[in-house]
Amino acid sequence: MRLLVDFLCRFGWGLSIALVLTPAALVPAGFFRVNMLVVLGLATFAALLCGQSLPGLGWLLPAAAAVTAWMASIAWYAERTRAGVVLCVATATLLAVATALVQLDQATPGAVTALSFGGGWPGVGVGLLSGLVTGLTVHAMLLGHWYLNAPGMRVDVLRRMIDVALVAWGVQLVVSLAGALLAGGVTAGVSGGPTTLALVSLRWLAGLAGLPVLLWLSRKTLDIPNTQSATGILYVACLAAILGELTAQLLAVAA
Repeated sequence: MRLLVDFLCRFGWGLSIALVLTPAALVPAGFFRVNMLVVLGLATFAALLCGQSLPGLGWLLPAAAAVTAWMASIAWYAERTRAGVVLCVATATLLAVATALVQLDQATPGAVTALSFGGGWPGVGVGLLSGLVTGLTVHAMLLGHWYLNAPGMRVDVLRRMIDVALVAWGVQLVVSLAGALLAGGVTAGVSGGPTTLALVSLRWLAGLAGLPVLLWLSRKTLDIPNTQSATGILYVACLAAILGELTAQLLAVAA
């Protein structure tokens, strides 16, 4: 249950900050409203599960994030851009703190492996970075889908968000390789037989090797330009990102 709460908080943080990075002057307010409702669902689900995963009043963070996400959706519905952006920032901050709390509560400091970069505060950074990769990739897919509702929207908006997702992936790759080198190899410290090794391979192939290829292909497709085909590729990229990050969480817990 804790792993699911962790993923929901990471995912919600990533989606919220992706909306903050989206130029509100170029994207219709309806896109922000709908996506804040998605964040509302993620935060609400996390709050409902937090009672079994976090001590004390930890559930208040995702619950407060759900409230601010709901308020943000109303602000965007009324086309109050400044209020909407501020509430998106507030939602992202609350979910980032919730993610950090989950990491610190379950961390075992000092153990550096190819799957877990030391726990403690380094683990917080890894968790937030993981949420960025997932959130930005899913956000890019949802933005591509929005071109069906707003075909006149500029293509360079989607291109920019794909570039941001690639930057987040690049930082994650550097961190992952650093953890692997410190551990003595990509699979160092991992035991459990063929199943565990298969999961390690899946994490690296889907989340760290396959994802950038899919993001690059979708970006090149925008040069045609063909937003529908690019969005189709981004659907597959979302699966790769989510699969890669969930696998990394599972292996980090088991390491």
